Amino acid sequence: MKYSMKSTNSRHRYESELEKIRQASRWRFLRAWDGAGGVFTQGGTCYLNFSSNDYLNLSGDPALKAAVVDAVAEQGCGATASRLMSGNLTIHEALERALADLTGQEGALVFPSGYQANVGVLTSLAGPDDMIFSDALNHASIIDGARLSKASIQVYRHNDVAHLESLLRSIGLRRAVAGVSPVHSSSPAQHRIIVTDSVFSMDGDLAPLKELAALAARYDAVLVVDEAHAIGIWGEGGGLCRHLGIRPDVTIGTLGKALGSGGGFAACDGPYRDLLINRARSFIYSTGVSPMNAAAALAAVEAIVSRKSLGPTLLRRARQFQSMLADHGIDVAPGETQIIPIAVGDDAQVMTLAKSLLEAGLIATGIRPPTVPEGTARLRLSVTLAHDDTTLEKAAGILARVLVE
Repeated sequence: MKYSMKSTNSRHRYESELEKIRQASRWRFLRAWDGAGGVFTQGGTCYLNFSSNDYLNLSGDPALKAAVVDAVAEQGCGATASRLMSGNLTIHEALERALADLTGQEGALVFPSGYQANVGVLTSLAGPDDMIFSDALNHASIIDGARLSKASIQVYRHNDVAHLESLLRSIGLRRAVAGVSPVHSSSPAQHRIIVTDSVFSMDGDLAPLKELAALAARYDAVLVVDEAHAIGIWGEGGGLCRHLGIRPDVTIGTLGKALGSGGGFAACDGPYRDLLINRARSFIYSTGVSPMNAAAALAAVEAIVSRKSLGPTLLRRARQFQSMLADHGIDVAPGETQIIPIAVGDDAQVMTLAKSLLEAGLIATGIRPPTVPEGTARLRLSVTLAHDDTTLEKAAGILARVLVE
């Protein structure tokens, strides 16, 4: 009876916490869909999905489907073990070679998810004696990886290179007092890691990668760039770094967005890859990516390499959609990416708008804190290659009726 009472009291406390979430208009729930991708039909309604990250519309591509069927027939549905046990499949290594070539890196290591890739990389590169410099708007997986590493964390203002350099210089000066060079340190226990998204998922803006690379070189820091929303789109598919001629120490990517599959990866030189294999708990203690996901991702890489117009076409359509929205009187900031945020501000209001859009056949999820900073709730729209001119015009009209009229 005593145990039952304790359990009941705990449940009431959690229910009270949930009620606070509801009252703050930050309740999250799952909605089941019959389809995925940029356009699908459910219950007789054709939905225009602007919350999908299937940017290149490859998740349903015939080549990817065929690769999955072949992989299941030959290797089954799962890797059946962690890769260090018996789950390291030939398809994993073929995919890693393709990802290394795509990103211009020496090698690559595939993780079960992009989240696990970021956590694995940061907890492998950094420890309690090290320092991580992280952009204020980095993805949650970067934030969590930095925290789990137990390194000291310096958060620099979003895309503020001057602020980052002031932090790097300050750390260097403190070391100089202890007799260590302010710029270069040979101490293996004093690693400095600069980590950033290349395309920020909620704002759609770009990191100043050239400037960050220059600071990393000047201050002897490791540069880690998460290219989750850039792989497949820029640099002939290799990402924004490759487009700009930058080679970070570690490139993080996902298989679940432009590559239309599921999983994540880190592309890097051999020593970094070996370090991940030996230290990254999110890799060591996880079952390997399924052969069907690996096969789909490999087919996606091959499609991107052979069909070089995919990324440029997507960016062209995104610019076209921005112009359509502006023509309808919808205020959107000029952008260079497929991600288009529409600022709302109020949490309750953004959810009301999202509900009205859904009733009109357009999926545009309301984004609220803690995903974005307080007071910056928004509709986050993502253009995909499933959205042709007619779809974009229809979507702009729906948005105008709900947001403007």
